[in-house]
Amino acid sequence: MVAIGGNVRPNSLIKAYSQGLFPWNDHPEVPMWYSPDPRAVLSPPLFKYSKSLRSSLRKKRFTLKHNSCFEEVLQQCADIKRKGQNGTWLYPELQRSLAELKEMGKAHSIEVFEENNLVGGLYGVQLGKVFFGESMFSKVSDSSKIALYALCRSLPDDALIDCQQRTEHLLSLGAHTISRSEFLKTLGELTHQPMQLELADIYS
Repeated sequence: MVAIGGNVRPNSLIKAYSQGLFPWNDHPEVPMWYSPDPRAVLSPPLFKYSKSLRSSLRKKRFTLKHNSCFEEVLQQCADIKRKGQNGTWLYPELQRSLAELKEMGKAHSIEVFEENNLVGGLYGVQLGKVFFGESMFSKVSDSSKIALYALCRSLPDDALIDCQQRTEHLLSLGAHTISRSEFLKTLGELTHQPMQLELADIYS
């Protein structure tokens, strides 16, 4: 944690993300801002496939959509039970601001459906060629991995996905860590480069 206070209105979030900060606390009246050192990141070409993911891709068992139910993805990420966490940082005010960022074209969700049921997905904030991955959820095996794979396929090779915190799960998917100073330098280089996020066909 590097700062306390301020607000989570859309313009404040844009300014925070551009400086490598993100809100992460369950006390909406006092926002807490984090900037980990080291920082976990993922370069799209370095995404790693698991055996089960390869099998899911061969079977074409999922249908993917982009920004079709952004707010539902937020709610699913807020509601999912996570080990070691009693609450959620996705409180209503933050969800409303993220929804506004989506309308501004600066936040996106990727949704994974199985038989017309939403079973997984992710969301994040996009500034230029940096996608700040905020959270993902999975109700069936491989659904969140499929969402992350789709994101990697949808981004140019020189883009960067901010994974924030280092976890064994993210490392297994190809993430690695860099120093905060290197991360901030990369932000300065990539956030001003224009990029239009369009969902790729993962089965082609």
